[in-house]
Amino acid sequence: MGSPPLLEGLFPAETPAVRAELHALVAVERGVDRYPDGLLYAVPDGLDVGEGDRVTVPLGGGNQPTDGTIVRFATSAEVDALDCSKVKSILARDAEARRLPGELLQLARWLSGYYCCPIGMTLVGMLPAAVRKGIGAVTRTYVHRAETAETAPPAGLSKKQAELLTTLAAIPVHEQPVELRDLMVRAGIATSGPMRALAAKGLVRLEHRTAIEASFERAGLESGPPPTLTSAQRTVIDAVDDNSSTGFSQHLLFGVTGSGKTEVYIQLVQRVLDAGKKAMVLVPEIALTPQTAGRLVSRFPGRRVAILHSGLTAAQRHHMWDCVAAGDADIILGARSAVFAPVPDGTLGIVIVDEEHDSSYKADQAPRYHGRDVAIRRAQLAKCPVLLGSGTPSLESWMNAVERHVSTLHRLPERAPGLNVPRVDIVDFNKERKQFTDRRVNVIGPTLRAALQATLASGGQAVILLNRRGYANYIACVDPHCDWVLRCDQCDAGMICHRDKYESHDGAMGIRDYTRCHHCESEVRLPKQCPRCGKKVTVFGLGTQRVEEELHRLFPSLVEGATMLRVDADAMHGERDFRDALGRFAAGEVKVLLGTQMISKGLDFPNVRLVGVISADTALHLPDFRAAERTFQLVSQVSGRCGRGAAAGRAIIQTFQPNAPPILRASKHDFEGFAAAELAERVRFGLPPARRMARFVVRDAGETRCRQLAEELVAGIQPHISGSVEVRGPAPCPIARIAGRYRQQVEVFADTAAELTRFLTAVRNVPGLLVLGEVVAVDVDPIALL
Repeated sequence: MGSPPLLEGLFPAETPAVRAELHALVAVERGVDRYPDGLLYAVPDGLDVGEGDRVTVPLGGGNQPTDGTIVRFATSAEVDALDCSKVKSILARDAEARRLPGELLQLARWLSGYYCCPIGMTLVGMLPAAVRKGIGAVTRTYVHRAETAETAPPAGLSKKQAELLTTLAAIPVHEQPVELRDLMVRAGIATSGPMRALAAKGLVRLEHRTAIEASFERAGLESGPPPTLTSAQRTVIDAVDDNSSTGFSQHLLFGVTGSGKTEVYIQLVQRVLDAGKKAMVLVPEIALTPQTAGRLVSRFPGRRVAILHSGLTAAQRHHMWDCVAAGDADIILGARSAVFAPVPDGTLGIVIVDEEHDSSYKADQAPRYHGRDVAIRRAQLAKCPVLLGSGTPSLESWMNAVERHVSTLHRLPERAPGLNVPRVDIVDFNKERKQFTDRRVNVIGPTLRAALQATLASGGQAVILLNRRGYANYIACVDPHCDWVLRCDQCDAGMICHRDKYESHDGAMGIRDYTRCHHCESEVRLPKQCPRCGKKVTVFGLGTQRVEEELHRLFPSLVEGATMLRVDADAMHGERDFRDALGRFAAGEVKVLLGTQMISKGLDFPNVRLVGVISADTALHLPDFRAAERTFQLVSQVSGRCGRGAAAGRAIIQTFQPNAPPILRASKHDFEGFAAAELAERVRFGLPPARRMARFVVRDAGETRCRQLAEELVAGIQPHISGSVEVRGPAPCPIARIAGRYRQQVEVFADTAAELTRFLTAVRNVPGLLVLGEVVAVDVDPIALL
């Protein structure tokens, strides 16, 4: 941003003597935004510090000890320009924290500048809380049976050693590796000495692992031999690998669902590992990590796979982070935050972003980064290839490949051998609902009902999708002359009805209805009477809980939580829940998997013969220019979950708008036709990806004050508008109030990213104009406009 480093404070703290010429710029964990690389501090004699070290520094007039990270050392010119007699000194270095790699520090500086977030808060967002707080990692010892071991214990073993080996051999393969303490309990052995002796003889292998690593090792042991590559897959692998020798290169892999993109990723990882480098694989959802991790562990049994995502415990995250930082991890796998893994400088060989189109890659808190774009920058800094993969690429990535030629486009136009292209049927629900004879709300039409009946009767499995949580989304008075509708008292949004089952004190089962706001999470009981006229309250609309209830009514053999599972944010509370649900579905125990968009991508189960979309219209008419793109992607992705085995697959798409272009194009698997038409519209109206966009959101408890602050912001940025920069607003956000705070938006457009960045930098450098935090939020390249 061009500002000089801050001379922190008027009075120096009482610290040890300072080396004359050594000063460091420290990113303190506070919202200080005027100084791009942090605050200037002196390095005292005897304190050994380097760039990337976590330190404690005095901050403010009270010299409050504050944590921070050394971003870089100050230049002589920067130091000479200041009165160094007033510079405070670093208090201490955190001896327990690992030094951040230089590539990660460069990434933090870019992230701070591009996404308009103070450098200190950027680093806070990049580092897991467990790492910053020094929460210890819990590892356990797991036992593997040696590959050369005989079925029966060899001669010459003690009784306890033989008992341990016999017990280990009796444990099913999918439950191995087994924790040492668990094995000792099963064998009735009290001490670990006999097991250590077996390890010394090479009859077992002991490894220190977290529980999460062991679970993925178990999953991997069940995988079969690798598939034979198709010529198209081999062409993509060779092309990306050939570019790796020249440093950074950017690639887009456009492969229809089931075309074998994952196998391409695994083969590229193999080549990177063979070259002595490390690989980073990003997936959009925590739900996708179990399958992907199992495949990687199975294919690379001698390699360490580090898992990084928010579903892990604090201790597990810290352990994985340390494993990566020490260089022990060969493959880094995780959701968007895994892009910040501290891979040692010069060792990263490839970055792979699976399902690159997915909106889950975008963070909704500062720094509001997009994991896909940060992955590209990470690969640039590491001088290695980055591969973006999707069956329905984002229009940003598609334009970069086919028009701007920033990326090299690779195609996998056909499904892998043995997989069938699913038949997609669009069902007009306006006609279907006329066949219902009862007065209750029905969400499963006759076509889908019959197909599901046939699928279950033949032993197949089904995936049912509705991208809406809860039981019903409209709560109102039954009297048509009364206009009362239940809305959140803190947000300009309706409340959602949820239904939970509970067991009373006498053992009887009951149902509890309550309402929840999906924006501020406030909850109230479902009222029984209208507060205006006293008549009954009714609930309309649909959600995954209503679908679950109807499935059980139509198919009594489907037992909730047993043969039918609901997978949404209300039912899944952590990574273990996702892993268990998918494991039971893979084993065939669960016949129907019902859920939101988290089940629409990346899942590969050969016995899924039917996919049903309850309503393809949920996102089609939202006040967001990406509504059509999201609808196309959702329908295409979920349809691709079936037809992955010997049996033919069928997708049934229920909709009230059967002629809507995104739905029609998705049913024909015509991404390129959809992309061409949609990009023409974006160019016509000057919307991303044709132009770059940033969004200011001003928030205040008072509606008038909020509008005033937004107008003052627009007035302040007017002098900095130049070139192609265009400012629109202020105007109320589509959801004008959330959590008791009114919201005004100001949208900024520019023809290029460089021009938009220059404008934002100029605005940030105006003292007092852009006070980031609770009042003003800046979202660069926004993907959600509600």
